[in-house]
Amino acid sequence: MSGPAIDDDDIAAVVVSYRSASTLDACLLRLRAAHGVAQIRVVDNGSDDGTLEILQRHALADPRLRFIANPDNPGFAVACNQGAADSDAPWLAFVNPDLQVRPDSLERLRGHASALAGEALVGADLHGEDGVRDGAARRRDPDFAAMLRDPGAAAKLDVPMDTTRALQPVDAVSGALMLLPRALFARIGGFDEGYRLHAEDLDLCRRARAAGAAVAVANDVSVLHVRGVSSRSRPVFVEWHKHRGLWRYFGKFEAARRGLATRAAVFAAIWVHFLVRLPRMLRAR
Repeated sequence: MSGPAIDDDDIAAVVVSYRSASTLDACLLRLRAAHGVAQIRVVDNGSDDGTLEILQRHALADPRLRFIANPDNPGFAVACNQGAADSDAPWLAFVNPDLQVRPDSLERLRGHASALAGEALVGADLHGEDGVRDGAARRRDPDFAAMLRDPGAAAKLDVPMDTTRALQPVDAVSGALMLLPRALFARIGGFDEGYRLHAEDLDLCRRARAAGAAVAVANDVSVLHVRGVSSRSRPVFVEWHKHRGLWRYFGKFEAARRGLATRAAVFAAIWVHFLVRLPRMLRAR
């Protein structure tokens, strides 16, 4: 990559945007002021809401920022991999466009990851504008046996915050904000591009753990997350891909050791849950 020399502690921040104009300016202003960020890559998935004008303005103001404008929406995982490939800093931070990091947020996450033995993937304590914590910041792996007893159980992955620990081991952190070494990201093959959106973060964390890395959330690093800005205009589309992603996740990690009847039951449970939620989503439109 052309540009200034890269240090071992430098971070490349990757942002995937889609109709994110309402929050993207604030997100990028904070990333540009964040300690340790040497590169900012924004991959836009075909926005039509003024996002590109915001990106052009920031790119002109800050040479660390480059953007890729996809003509359509290939999905979150594809775009994350594009942004990672267009940078070369030793650390990667994937940051949603509706996040507002503090100046030391990414630097402190990197410090936590460096302090763990071996490689580590870390997330932060996310909270909304109302101060309520985002449960997706701390999650366990999906329990498909529980799903068969209760189709809604698949969505109940939240793990309580352990207030006694600054760094809490978990199965998975939220894809809204995760930081890991580039070497680990490359070794496990990046994000699985078979996911369109949702569940790809669960997948990445599971593969990181399988590769011997630690996965943990930094309870002492608090970051504002204005959730769901880009998905509000298409609730049915988003929910469809949430459920589709869950089925793909099951197929990758559990289906091979389950019988045909169990696989069919899991499939039915996932899509019954989607159908139950469909009337509410249609009203939201």
